[in-house]
Amino acid sequence: MSKQGEGKIDRLRKNIRQHDILYYVKDSPTISDREYDLLMRELQDLEGKFPEFICKESPTQRVGGKVSEKFNTVRHSTPMLSLDNTYSVDELKDFHARVLKGLGNFPSKDIEYFVELKFDGLAVALTYEKGVFVQGATRGNGKEGEDITANLRTIKSIPLTIPMDKEKIDFLEVRGEVFMPRKSFRELNKIREEDNEALFANPRNAAAGSLRLLDPAITASRRLDIFIYGVSAEPAPIKTHSETQNMLQRLGFKLNMNHYICGCFEDVLPYVEKWRTEKNNLEYDVDGLVIKVNSLSFQKKLGATTKFPRWAVAYKYEAEKAETKVENIVCQVGRTGAITPVALLTPVFISGSTVSRATLHNEDEIKRKDIRVGDRVVIEKSGEIIPKVVKVILSTKVKRGASFKMPAQCPECRGVLFRPEKEAILRCVNYGCPAQLKERLLHFASRNAMDIDHLGPSIIEQLVESGLVNNFSDLYKLDHRSLAKLERMADKSAKNLVEAIQKSKSVGLARLLHALGVRHVGQRAGVILARHFHSMSNLQNAKIEELQFVMEIGETVAKSLEAFFSLQSNNEEIVRLGALGVEMEVKGEVVSDALLGKQFVITGSLEYLTRDEAKIKISALGGRVTSSVSKKTDYVVVGADPGSKTDKARKIGVEMISEKALKEMLGG
Repeated sequence: MSKQGEGKIDRLRKNIRQHDILYYVKDSPTISDREYDLLMRELQDLEGKFPEFICKESPTQRVGGKVSEKFNTVRHSTPMLSLDNTYSVDELKDFHARVLKGLGNFPSKDIEYFVELKFDGLAVALTYEKGVFVQGATRGNGKEGEDITANLRTIKSIPLTIPMDKEKIDFLEVRGEVFMPRKSFRELNKIREEDNEALFANPRNAAAGSLRLLDPAITASRRLDIFIYGVSAEPAPIKTHSETQNMLQRLGFKLNMNHYICGCFEDVLPYVEKWRTEKNNLEYDVDGLVIKVNSLSFQKKLGATTKFPRWAVAYKYEAEKAETKVENIVCQVGRTGAITPVALLTPVFISGSTVSRATLHNEDEIKRKDIRVGDRVVIEKSGEIIPKVVKVILSTKVKRGASFKMPAQCPECRGVLFRPEKEAILRCVNYGCPAQLKERLLHFASRNAMDIDHLGPSIIEQLVESGLVNNFSDLYKLDHRSLAKLERMADKSAKNLVEAIQKSKSVGLARLLHALGVRHVGQRAGVILARHFHSMSNLQNAKIEELQFVMEIGETVAKSLEAFFSLQSNNEEIVRLGALGVEMEVKGEVVSDALLGKQFVITGSLEYLTRDEAKIKISALGGRVTSSVSKKTDYVVVGADPGSKTDKARKIGVEMISEKALKEMLGG
């Protein structure tokens, strides 16, 4: 039976790998996500029955435990040289002239060039031995990089195994560029904004930061991707770079198909112009082209300097700039209350679109560049996406306007503005501010906050636009008759929504604190504060010294709470919520210390609780849920279809319990 199990496991792995290629490499899936998940589940079940056949190249093992606190140094098999840059056609012609000279004035018409896109990401080297991915490293200084194997394994387009035997090679080191798609970048920054974390400046920085995280599970959530573009040393039969590309494609690597073989140098130039504008339409960042001599024998003859190969060059597109006038500077209020100054510009065409607005980021940035209304300015698109003001064009002939001053009050609600210490952004701390209201209501109603079913974006928009809801407490005054008047809101739907709103009154103080949207107060902080202070009034009356010394709270959260409760409007809203029946005190059983100091890890699917519900219940009893198993873990809760965390727990001797046992710990 064991032999049969091994054979079935092997067939499943090959099948899943083929579907990975179709989905992540060729972008042409042949099965649904559900069918794929069922295949993966079947493999997990079999590996659970036959753990002796589990190996690191299995698709179930992409995400392992945390890496060490320091990345190990890796020496590359051959140096990862950078490329010399060119910025004009004349400089590109000079490169071609150097190639001709280096080849002994070889006829120009007989030199093929391989042209490919230059991706704005992070260069990496992937090592395969006997077809198995064994190591991945950053470029580093070109000779040595950092071992980031665990994080690279999480990228689904990187194959864990390749059919090297078909190419009759035992060792292969491929080179590629890891990048973050623009969509993933936007989603990541949105999440970071909601969590009050600093935003990434561009996709490249986000990709680089993600690859150096100590928890591969977080890296996996970032949805990174990769394009492979070459190898450290081509196998003997291969004579051109284009043949190398064909081999890499046969092995199942993801290549960018926007590449061209040019029979002579003159054929390269049209592609330079083609991609100057077309790069803006891609879903990933490109900052130029790479032009390579296609012949490997020519490459060998040309050689390299200590820094650059002589047979390749990068053509870099400078960010397109344009000159225009600042007509006005206005301030916008974001969801979290952030006040962002925006320049209203005389419309100007740049990088394929007409630009009439550009963010000025914050007060410090305006002062640094000394941007004023009426100024002539140079603008460009940062990362070919976001317009920004580069500099002011000064003239002795034109009298400048007054220096710009940020508003003293919120431009939407006239509320007080607050600039947190060590931050560059002014914030409106009036949580009833109309500009923030819709998004705050969405957060208030979300599953991990007040958990109000049926209250989605479209209904919230109607409630706000109609004037029915101007703050959180207005939700609890709604009746089914007023709701039934809304668009696409039937009588039954209105009654269901009212019931859901009324039900939310009893979710507890911890969730309410999270729902209020106080900056830096998330789920965990809400539970800790509720357990410590027991009531909203106790929390309101707490001094900052008492707040900041609560376990896991600290100075940042304490100051945020102080700012929140210093506003009369926020305190009045809390009074209204309490008067309408929203619970403001914790019940006796909620503050039990039954799980105080205990750390849990959850793996697999739970039958009776969602993971979020389990986290909240564990936290309410003093426990903590973490994402990875370590010696500090007290219990691993094992649900259906558990992952590799059970193996880690077994290895280091951490106790594993069922969901039923967890329920008993939680009090049934």
